[in-house]
Amino acid sequence: MLLKDAVDLSAVKRVLVIKLRHHGDVLLTSPVFSVLKNHAPHLELDALVYKDTQEMLSGHPAIDTIFTIDRAWKTHGPLVRMRHEWRLLQDLRARGYGLIVHLTENPRGAVLARLLGARYSVARAYPSKRGRLWRASFTHLYPVPARPRHTVEIHLDALRRIGIYPNADERRLVLAVDAVAKSYVAELLKRHGIGAEGFIHVHPTSRWLFKCWKAEKYADMINALHKAGEKIIVTAAPDKHEMDFVERVIAKIDNPVVNLAGRLGLKQLAALCSQAKCFVGVDSVPMHIAAAVQTPVVVLFGPSGDLEWGPWQAKSRVITSDHACRPCGQDGCGGGKVSECLTDIPMEAVLAAVQEMISAT
Repeated sequence: MLLKDAVDLSAVKRVLVIKLRHHGDVLLTSPVFSVLKNHAPHLELDALVYKDTQEMLSGHPAIDTIFTIDRAWKTHGPLVRMRHEWRLLQDLRARGYGLIVHLTENPRGAVLARLLGARYSVARAYPSKRGRLWRASFTHLYPVPARPRHTVEIHLDALRRIGIYPNADERRLVLAVDAVAKSYVAELLKRHGIGAEGFIHVHPTSRWLFKCWKAEKYADMINALHKAGEKIIVTAAPDKHEMDFVERVIAKIDNPVVNLAGRLGLKQLAALCSQAKCFVGVDSVPMHIAAAVQTPVVVLFGPSGDLEWGPWQAKSRVITSDHACRPCGQDGCGGGKVSECLTDIPMEAVLAAVQEMISAT
């Protein structure tokens, strides 16, 4: 045994994995469930995530139950929120977890590790963020890497710390796309006269505008792809700032595109992306979805770190600038919501990457 305090999984029946973050973060936890199930098939594996992110894990073949926290609870007043929280706690207690794997710095994980009475619990050490109470809440803590490391591997470090060592072929992302979403997308493509792998999927936006390229450069790229005979489908979330961004792109395009911005749910977006010959976008959940469904990815990275958040185990080209200050993690240069390390990336570099990707398919 390599670890003196390795967890004996034969003594564990149920595991709770907690990931209270955004959609992409939750999708990047999917290999954790695969590895646990492969190494201990008898385990029942549950997830605790925010309600709006549950589609990132629903249908995962290794997951038994997904418990959710609705962010809207806090808007309903303290009594209603307490009632929801108490019901969730009782539901989790009824499962009788032997192991808790907590994958963020959210203090709720430490509270649950204490309240649920699991024999084992593991989380990151977070020495600069969490103190003595945090450290005392878990039986196992794993270190924060000194150098950039992909988020998937950091998640899997939680398992390594308790003596579970993932094989290379167990680390792929898992995103289940249901038949209803596939059928809906198939009908959409048929309606627009587009066959499978007959289009390029462009998702130009992010929930954070400081992660976005210039609308004018997207338009120039799409115009060039149109001239090369390519069909383009554009998507975006239904949020107003994303819809407005797409409108600015479309206003500068010479020929029509299929505009599905604001019209697709997450599973439908995955179904669409799985049919594309290439995905083009920025650091966002659709990029991670594209990687999960094994669509070739061209992605632009600016202030966020591509080593930590780049497309995972997918054919891809990551486009960055040579700005010495990136990745800075700031919301635009000087906090101004515009990231020059992104906006300075030439259209020609992105176009060449797209052409390289589609010529290799």
